[in-house]
Amino acid sequence: MKLENERYIVTFVEKGGEIQSFTDKETGIQYMWQGDETYWSGKNPSLFPMVGNTYTNDYTIEGKSYAMKNHGLIRYAALTCRQDDGKQIVMELNSNEDTKKQYPFDFHYEIAYELKDNMLTVTYHIKNTGDKEMPFSFGLHPGFNCPLCEEERFEDYTMRFSNPEKMQQLVFDVEKKEPYKLENVELQEIPCDYETFDRYKTLIYKGTKSAYLTLEGKKGHGVKISIAGYPYVALWTAKKDAPFVCLEPWYGHADFSEVKEDFYHREGTMILSPQKTFTTAYTIEVF
Repeated sequence: MKLENERYIVTFVEKGGEIQSFTDKETGIQYMWQGDETYWSGKNPSLFPMVGNTYTNDYTIEGKSYAMKNHGLIRYAALTCRQDDGKQIVMELNSNEDTKKQYPFDFHYEIAYELKDNMLTVTYHIKNTGDKEMPFSFGLHPGFNCPLCEEERFEDYTMRFSNPEKMQQLVFDVEKKEPYKLENVELQEIPCDYETFDRYKTLIYKGTKSAYLTLEGKKGHGVKISIAGYPYVALWTAKKDAPFVCLEPWYGHADFSEVKEDFYHREGTMILSPQKTFTTAYTIEVF
């Protein structure tokens, strides 16, 4: 599956409904991380029905225990392509016997892609097709090659919010022994620095006001994603020397310590009423 214009070609796979590649045909630049088990075999998963996982890696619904892998079930599922007409690609997944073993709710999940000039618009529709309220969270996890060009280094790149930010950084204990802390920060730019990522493991910000987040290198190439409307923005790379960075808009987050609330009331959990649809979107713009 692909979308293509005079300058760019974007390809897709049914596994997870993911972007396979985003290529500039003129320069040859590949913007999307291609996956490498040495660092991270993932590429750009969608996170549904949870971001991260619970503290115990399982949860209880109506007295029965369930469990999902990290970041939910969509990233591991094979979606079905419903539309591929050169203008739009739409893939979908309906709840089934396998999903209900992990997540006991009826849903219709849909992801749509459209390419216009140098911008890919990604739209999600999640419908509660059951007869009971459905607790869920949602997030995005796109990985981008960093550096993008020869003779560049990871450290030559900067992540920049479209506006100066007064926000909170969610700082968590990797061993999950202590509750996370919210630290007030004021910044607009974040240098790509392995030591910073090693210190915090994941940079998570709450309360951003910017419409966009940009990753740009010294040669002027990069990506810009839209983040408006997402309560959290996370920045992550796997480890030192990993040649990629993930820019991640989230609606919720993992449990970073023991949580007393049930699955319906975890921080960042949304409740979707029967037959209602949750819609969200974001854009990836390359340059």
